[in-house]
Order: sequence, then structure tokens, then C-alpha cells
Amino acid sequence: MKILVYGGAEYGSVIRDLAARCGHSFAGFIDDVHPGAPEVLGGFEDVRGRFAADAFGVAIAVGYKDLAARWRVIESVRGAGYPLPPLVHPAAYVHPDASIGDGAAIMARAIVDLRARIGDACVLWPGANVSHDSTIGANTFLSPNSTICGFVTVGRNCFVGAGAVVADHSAVPDGTRVKAGSVRS
Repeated sequence: MKILVYGGAEYGSVIRDLAARCGHSFAGFIDDVHPGAPEVLGGFEDVRGRFAADAFGVAIAVGYKDLAARWRVIESVRGAGYPLPPLVHPAAYVHPDASIGDGAAIMARAIVDLRARIGDACVLWPGANVSHDSTIGANTFLSPNSTICGFVTVGRNCFVGAGAVVADHSAVPDGTRVKAGSVRS
């Protein structure tokens, strides 16, 4: 599939590479903040007028600093009819009985175990581990080497810092930021 990457900054280059490793071809960046930057096709309103939703998918490369704004971008893209294919790096492990939501980005060496459910537009960085029977809500970021133990529910719009551990049978409410290196039970 031809992929437009929404966000042309540093994170955009990571998503561009992930899309290529998943077998997609890069069509250009969409960037509302820097519409004239190299390889940027323009802002979303301009791009949607020139690139048909039935011919291109979109990969979201808007970061985690403002998760509500990120979700508004996702809703705009969906509302315009563009598919948001999940991107799973070939060096990630996703159990056949796990589910990955639309627009999710699963990086190299991330693990999604038995019956785990990853919501729409989630990002799992290298080494993130989602153990069996856990659910990660939409638009949540799991930083490198974070561990979500079994039977955990992480809400929507959360951020779990690098090396953090969420103990089994616990819940993380919507909008929570879990500090890097911490243990949450």
C-alpha cells in the first residue's frame, strides 16, 4: 500500500522506516506545522484534496506530548476515509491470538502475547512487552522496555515510561502517565 506519513519531524522518519519494513511504499509526509519542509506534500487539507483516500493509507507520526491533539488528527484522517493500517515490524512478536488495532505501530523486538489486545493508534517501542490477556487502550504509548504483566488493563491516551512495570491484575486509568522505571501495582 502507498503510505502517507502524518508528521514530518523525527518521529516521522521512524514511522516511514517502519512502514517500509512492513512492505509499504512511502508517498510523502503530511505536516500541518511545517508544510514546506523537505518531502512534505503539504498540510492535511491540501493533501486530502490531491491524494485520494481509496489509493493511499496513512500512518500517524504525531507524538505523545499532546495525546488529545494526536487523537483529533486520527479522527480527521478516519473521517476523510483514509485507512490506518497497523504497522508491525517483522522483528516484533505478535501472538496469533492477539489483536492489533488500526493505526497501531509495533516496533522491533516488541512482544504482544497470547490474547493481548492493542487498541487503535497505540505505539509499542522496542522491547515493550504486553503479556497475556492484557488490554492497551487506544492512543497509548508504551516506551522501550516497559512491561505490562498479565491481565492488566491500560486505559486510552496513556503514556508508560521506559522500563516501567505494570503489575499483573491491575488497571491504569485513561490519561495516566506512568513514570519511567517505576512499578505500578
